[in-house]
Amino acid sequence: MSSETEPLPILTPGIEPTSGQSHSPPSSFSAPGVWAGAKKGLSTHSGSNDLKDDIHHLTKKLSAAPGEGGGKKTIVVVGLGMVGIAFIEKLMKYDARRGEYNVIVIGEEAHLAYNRVGLTSFFQHRDVKNLYLNPEEWYTSAPKGTLSYHLNSLVTLVDSEKKAVHTAKGDVVPYDILVLATGSDAVLPRHTPGHDAKGVFVYRTIEDLERLIAFSDNRKGNIGAVVGGGLLGLEAAHAMMDLKVFSQVKLIERNRWVLSRQLDADAGGMVVEQVRALGLDVMLSKRVGKILADADNAVTGVVFEDGEQMDCSCICFAIGIRARDELAQKSGIKCADRGGGIIVAPDLSTSAPDVYAIGECASWEDQTFGLIAPGIEMADVLAFNLTQAKSHAPRTFKRPDLSTKLKLLGVEVASFGDFFADRDGPRDMPARPQRKKESAAGSRERVKSMTHGPVPHPVKALTYKDPIQQVYKKYLFTPDGKYLLGGMMIGDTKDYVKLVPMVKNRKRLEVPPSEFIIGSGKGDDDGGDLADDTQICSCHNVTKGDVVTGVKSGTCKSIGDVKSCTKAGTGCGGCMPLVQTIFNKTMASMGQEIKNHLCPHFAHSRADLFNIIYVKGLKEFRDVMRQCGSEPESLGCEACKPTIGSILSSLYNRHLLDDSRKGLQDTNDRFLANIQRNGTFSVIPRVPGGEITPEKLIIIGTVAKKYNLYCKITGGQRIDMFGAKKHDLLSIWQELIDGGMESGYAYAKSLRTVKSCVGTTWCRFGIGDSVGMAVRLEERYKSIRAPHKIKGGVSGCVRECAEAQNKDFGLIATEKGFNIFVGGNGGAKPRHSELLAKDVPPDDVIPILDRYLSFYIRTADKLQRTARWIENLPGGIKYLQEVILEDKLGICADLEKQMEELVGSYFCEWTAVLEDPVRRAHFNQFANTDERVNPTIEPVKERGQERPSYWPKDSATEDFRGTKWSELSWQPLVKADLFKDVDTGDSKAVKRGDTQLATFKVRGKWYCTQQMCPHKRAFVLSDGLIGDDVQNNKLWISCPYHKRNYELGGKNAGKCNNDEAVNIATFPAEERDDGWVYVKLPSVEELDSVLGTSKFVIKTSETADPFEALDKKLAALQLKGRKGKMVSHLEGGLGQQGKAAMILAGGERGAGGLDW
Repeated sequence: MSSETEPLPILTPGIEPTSGQSHSPPSSFSAPGVWAGAKKGLSTHSGSNDLKDDIHHLTKKLSAAPGEGGGKKTIVVVGLGMVGIAFIEKLMKYDARRGEYNVIVIGEEAHLAYNRVGLTSFFQHRDVKNLYLNPEEWYTSAPKGTLSYHLNSLVTLVDSEKKAVHTAKGDVVPYDILVLATGSDAVLPRHTPGHDAKGVFVYRTIEDLERLIAFSDNRKGNIGAVVGGGLLGLEAAHAMMDLKVFSQVKLIERNRWVLSRQLDADAGGMVVEQVRALGLDVMLSKRVGKILADADNAVTGVVFEDGEQMDCSCICFAIGIRARDELAQKSGIKCADRGGGIIVAPDLSTSAPDVYAIGECASWEDQTFGLIAPGIEMADVLAFNLTQAKSHAPRTFKRPDLSTKLKLLGVEVASFGDFFADRDGPRDMPARPQRKKESAAGSRERVKSMTHGPVPHPVKALTYKDPIQQVYKKYLFTPDGKYLLGGMMIGDTKDYVKLVPMVKNRKRLEVPPSEFIIGSGKGDDDGGDLADDTQICSCHNVTKGDVVTGVKSGTCKSIGDVKSCTKAGTGCGGCMPLVQTIFNKTMASMGQEIKNHLCPHFAHSRADLFNIIYVKGLKEFRDVMRQCGSEPESLGCEACKPTIGSILSSLYNRHLLDDSRKGLQDTNDRFLANIQRNGTFSVIPRVPGGEITPEKLIIIGTVAKKYNLYCKITGGQRIDMFGAKKHDLLSIWQELIDGGMESGYAYAKSLRTVKSCVGTTWCRFGIGDSVGMAVRLEERYKSIRAPHKIKGGVSGCVRECAEAQNKDFGLIATEKGFNIFVGGNGGAKPRHSELLAKDVPPDDVIPILDRYLSFYIRTADKLQRTARWIENLPGGIKYLQEVILEDKLGICADLEKQMEELVGSYFCEWTAVLEDPVRRAHFNQFANTDERVNPTIEPVKERGQERPSYWPKDSATEDFRGTKWSELSWQPLVKADLFKDVDTGDSKAVKRGDTQLATFKVRGKWYCTQQMCPHKRAFVLSDGLIGDDVQNNKLWISCPYHKRNYELGGKNAGKCNNDEAVNIATFPAEERDDGWVYVKLPSVEELDSVLGTSKFVIKTSETADPFEALDKKLAALQLKGRKGKMVSHLEGGLGQQGKAAMILAGGERGAGGLDW
């Protein structure tokens, strides 16, 4: 991951900044969004240094009766350094919503928390306030009583029994929780003679620097020396050079190269060359044996252990640090014998109850850490556990990342991961296999290693060294080259930010290791280019070249032309995003303007139209067409109607089957169910997060059994029931909703599911409650309509069992909360999601997703998934982070409000249908009779369930339009008052004899056609969308299956405008005074002979079984242990049919039925 895409801080409570940044304090504690969740009634405190006031306040609180004093706990922090202040900042962010704690921090120094890492800059500006991590106003702007700080106060004793700390001034401060952040002291070699001479310094605090500056002013022209060639030693040498008072500065290092803890000999040697070129005299392999001093005990030089002598007047030791654990030792808190430090458990607790230690003073697994990053991580772990662990698994401190990147004397240096894995052996190998029992060969190898030396470490290194440009890179990989373990860089460190996460996340490499050194060798990194013979539409076998040729020849000037000319996108429609991209690129290559217009009826993109409708408050299709359309009185078409319907639903969430909106919907939305190949529908009740009770399973099973529905578990962890007839949908949903279920909205361009693993609910590896979070997210966003379907996922740990990283939004639990990923999807062009925000506390997931989804709904193009949307955003994920997390556009509050209104408007669409007789009538199969016709594809019994036969390859190519009828006469067919006068037109299916007809009323005019679309012999035309072209006087019906558009009137009535192979029969229609719609038809017998339903039933015999050859091969194998599909493995077992029959008959556990 590049620096441009690293997740950014968000201005909501508890969100932590990009990993590696130590601090992200608000400008003041009253900043909007940061303290909005703080409890009301908190007292104001100036943050003064009067510790006695705080003691009085605490004593009064502790002596108060239960229920008085607000019930807030007091945390006392000893140490106001970088880790101490980081803990306070993180605690206050995490605690902003709950308001459980007040904090008192006691600092020994005279200064507020300052940046110890940036001490060198003090030599230039000499103003300690420039180093302050937070200005003084930050401390005083906290809500009253929340934070108070006290300087120049040394804590001398911790009384863990009475839970109080004592100061050198005699103050006694009570606490509920004590945090020790006492840091460390610089090491001074007191065994070295002369260590106490005048002119001997350490490099640690502001006071140390002030003394060094004052001393050096009187030693101008002399030699200054720094002992220690580590990070701190090079910083000190840099500082002494910046003083410009010494004639020469010398660096004394006992090893053969500098930075020996971070770099190998080659890299360290290159740094030595570069700093020597900058004027620093580096002396290697030297140890100070004695410091020489004159009669006044002033430094005059040093004598090395090899006997060599060097003159100097000032020596600064930077040879390491030692944990400050004297307070803990004095107070009886356990400390480490070797190396010192306060012993802490993984949760950073000490041996004393309610006492914790963090930072350089803490000893974790017999280790102390002198880098700032591990201390910041400790602060974060402790702050999280004290606040968020009530709703999330507690965190533990683990082996820290010791990666470092800095600039020393102008030289860029970085080391990351396990950078000495080739020298010391890898600390830990990714995906390490379990140890197998040692074979005889393995035993021989072990003996061989004793005689021939140890086996080389299982690490392979790639090294690049350029002595001219002074660039050095060494990257360490696993032997198979699949994982990066660590490395080091000199001179060129720009790849540091993308390599560190690869190591930390143990990300399997997608490119050969050599590319990290020499690059990919590709001039263009656009891997999405396809060859012209690449199939892009599988429904009609359309290649990329077909589209490109059509555009370049001038035949296709719009995306609609592409669909008409090539048929691409007229099948399932899944290829349309790719077709659109190819069209856009081809037009651009020809220098043609690319118009992102919705369709010929609207000279606006979907995003533009959304904003116009939103700003003007338009709520009806006719108003949108009149104010925004190119033809104010147009009916629209199959492209713009569903889009406007979706926009209106995204803004106002009204019922789709109301008269003014019904004609905007594709068939799925029109009948609140997914239409299937045989004209039946699928039924999917909501199963939030994939969690379902046995009772609901029984209800679903009973409904499926009763209505003979084919059942299948979906990829989103719910149950899909196929084969529901239109007229049965009401009865099916009546039973499901009566059983406590609701619409799953599987038919809509809206949230489908939020998939989850079991997380901490059951899994021993889980660290987050993925089921609980998934259920909450699905319940929140259910029914929210969007430009395309939305899928979510929540995984309880990095094992990622919910596949959250290929969803439109996905959460993966971390120890700190959840990582939020966005913009992933499967489909024709799969895309891995990208990290939007990391380590988000559970409390703050909802605001981020509210903003993200609202912004997507507002700005995405028609039928554009989040993956393509993010790809097309200017700046991609980086821009999205700025908008969603940083509020770059100042619209986050409005985005959250919009989502809140949508969520608050929720209703179950199927419940509303069942309660409304008018809407119920919409589900009659025919408008003129109660007769019913079975699905027109013969069923096939397969694996215990029925499915429709396969579609034949060929369409019905009869010339229905040109049929010569022997005689036509006007016949009353359907009552006119069943049709509504709506701007989108209205339609009904009617039956005459064995023939199904579709009748339409459009702006007061009547039309009638056959009901069957010849393309797939589907009887569905009355369910299609009506479209028009006012300028060319065209009116058509678009088949809901594959968008074949048939003209309804005029000289071309019955012609298909985008498929010349098919056409339909049309008949004159009119309304008469008796209230009936009359249609001019042939006799019933003649009509049935041409259009009769039974004539076009698709039979099983029309298609071959695609698995016939495979099944013969499998049967010949006679695989041992396989059981028959319908029987039981148990001898005498009943099998599924027999067992289910027994249960349904009440024969389970006796005649009394089920024994619950």
